[in-house]
Amino acid sequence: MASIALVDDEQSILTSVSLSLESEGFKVDTFLNGVEALAALETKSYDLGLFDIKMPKMDGNELLTKVRSSKINNLKNLPIIFLTSKDHEQDEIIGLRMGAADYIKKPFSQKLLNERIRTVLRIHNNRFNDKNNNYKKQNYVRGDLVLDDDKQLCFWKGKEIELTVAEFNLIKSLSQYPGVVKDRNQLMDTMYGDTIYVDDRTIDSHIKRLRKKFKSYDQSFDQIRTRYGSGYSWRD
Repeated sequence: MASIALVDDEQSILTSVSLSLESEGFKVDTFLNGVEALAALETKSYDLGLFDIKMPKMDGNELLTKVRSSKINNLKNLPIIFLTSKDHEQDEIIGLRMGAADYIKKPFSQKLLNERIRTVLRIHNNRFNDKNNNYKKQNYVRGDLVLDDDKQLCFWKGKEIELTVAEFNLIKSLSQYPGVVKDRNQLMDTMYGDTIYVDDRTIDSHIKRLRKKFKSYDQSFDQIRTRYGSGYSWRD
């Protein structure tokens, strides 16, 4: 049974989300602010953290910074998912660069959150249980791109690119068939499945973030092509 630290300054969120997660078999401790959460995180072992960003006393970004700088190995490597009402892209980018595993905007589907949690936990367990992890051993190669399905790791020219679960699925879908144009609906099904509805322009936002992430390591990155009126493709 995975244990989760849920941190949010809205009691209604704490109640509804914790009840839903507990019904799915998770053990959940709730905290109204980052100060209370940090005290618990430093004394008790958790498998995952769900952090709101805008909170009194200590916001989610500051809490994540303290977690990542901790000398306690289990805490330092704790996977974190941000839950936030913020809708500015820069906030999301900052959180991911600081080491968040994923980022979900309020209001969100509880079903989607449950699946994201399971996926993040699986990736984390695979990544940290294999001490011999090496990108050269990964199982999917497309030119300079290397993907590991089991651990959901992504490498570009030997450097690891930190991707969310959705971004990993998106880059894999595009790169598997170079030159083939995939429309937004096809890409959404790849990322979220056909049971969850998201606006098709969500794909455009993901593509924009993916390009920024890869270009931060390689300014010459130009593999994702926009096919206006059709969708996107991976450069052959």
